[in-house]
Amino acid sequence: MVNLEWFRTFKVIYECGTLTGAAEALYISQPGVSLHLSSLESYVGYKLFDRTSRKMIATERAKVLYNYIQEPLTKLEEAERHFHKSVERDVPTISIGMCFETFQYTLESYLPGLPFNVIIKFGEYPQMLSDLDAGILDLIITPQKGDYKGLLYEPFFKEKIVLVCGKGTSVADFDKFVKRDDKAACLTWLKQQTWYGTTGDMEHQRRFWYNNFGKRPDFKPNYIVPNLCSIIRCLSTGKGLAVMPDFLSRQELDAGNIKVLWEGKDPIENTLYFGTRKNTIYEEQIKVIKDIFLKEMGEPQSVF
Repeated sequence: MVNLEWFRTFKVIYECGTLTGAAEALYISQPGVSLHLSSLESYVGYKLFDRTSRKMIATERAKVLYNYIQEPLTKLEEAERHFHKSVERDVPTISIGMCFETFQYTLESYLPGLPFNVIIKFGEYPQMLSDLDAGILDLIITPQKGDYKGLLYEPFFKEKIVLVCGKGTSVADFDKFVKRDDKAACLTWLKQQTWYGTTGDMEHQRRFWYNNFGKRPDFKPNYIVPNLCSIIRCLSTGKGLAVMPDFLSRQELDAGNIKVLWEGKDPIENTLYFGTRKNTIYEEQIKVIKDIFLKEMGEPQSVF
């Protein structure tokens, strides 16, 4: 029977690209890594990597194998972390899914003071919903609801998707175009500006554009940065435009470093939900996290 550690070692070699890197990641010796790989190659009956002086090059068969095992192994590793009991004391561990910006804005500064362990997972909302239903996550912060019968959704905040700009941006002309509802002039002006976007998701901009102009944006941002928080920092020190949720911009808006340029003709709102399972053993810990979010995000302008 195949040893699961062989698959784990293969996965890490594939992702690191070197035996040395894999050994460091797995906290085992390089000869141990080589032994696991050779054992797996003997088991499957074909070579998985072409060795060079600098890197392990995955074969086509290795790519197929990796696609088969990557997701199951990742879930097993998450389960291992989730259910591992502390050797010092029995401290509960809860796993929470949300987007990176939401974590950074609300929960990050509270982690050192929490009386329980926390595992934070970033990702796409459909996968978060699936992981919540499967027990891999215990709480998610999501604007989307799924069809899982065992999940509960508690609305707690409404965010607006707005067009923001740096305080140095000259907007007098655009304000005039908006007041006289000159869509063509608005479009021309917007395309002439400096735009910021993110590497992961441009869904906010696409929705805003389609909602106001009936089509997808036909231009690319001038600057692509890692996340929305990076955009806020860039805008707060210069000029430029971006589309993003208003609550993520609140601190810089209050400080006057950026401003809302336009909410659009028909403002877009997202309802944020606490997603949990109907039966959970972590009600006490989840309540602590919920209270932090309610404190940090404040009372929403819209009433549910």
